[in-house]
Amino acid sequence: MNRDDIAAALAAADRLYDDRQVEAALDRMAEEITAELRDTLPVVLCVMVGALIPAGRLLPKLEFPLEVDYVHATRYRGETAGGELVWLARPRTALKGRTVLIIDDILDEGHTLQGIIQDCYARGASTVRTAVLVKKLHDRCVSGVSAEYVGLTTEDRYVFGSGMDYRDMLRNVPGIYAAADD
Repeated sequence: MNRDDIAAALAAADRLYDDRQVEAALDRMAEEITAELRDTLPVVLCVMVGALIPAGRLLPKLEFPLEVDYVHATRYRGETAGGELVWLARPRTALKGRTVLIIDDILDEGHTLQGIIQDCYARGASTVRTAVLVKKLHDRCVSGVSAEYVGLTTEDRYVFGSGMDYRDMLRNVPGIYAAADD
């Protein structure tokens, strides 16, 4: 994609949520997470690359002790449809006996999140909770996969902005947009 393609994709997209709405959702999520996890000294795992921005905005709102690490598992690799789960990095922090909070950008079908949750339990985590900025509303989610903390919901369209990408671009766009060509 060149600059003109990127500009055209953004211009044609529908804005679903502006940045104020995203911030309000993160505030609410922080309150919910704090109420449940403030006394657990959790390990917070940021799912790269999409959760970089939501985690960066959410973490300062969690005013309790926590440890931060990351995972990098992907099914998309620059495409708008997912494939096989590929692990690029697993957490270095020991998870045995720990409460883990996974922060991800979006819960779509849940394949990536399911793999990360399973990996955390395989590493000995005692409890795993998940926080996603966006949850798509459809009936294709992997059975048993859900998020305890959800910021916003969207219709079943390809969305980008606030950390989520459009063909590896536009993660830094404030707000959340639905691609016109989904």
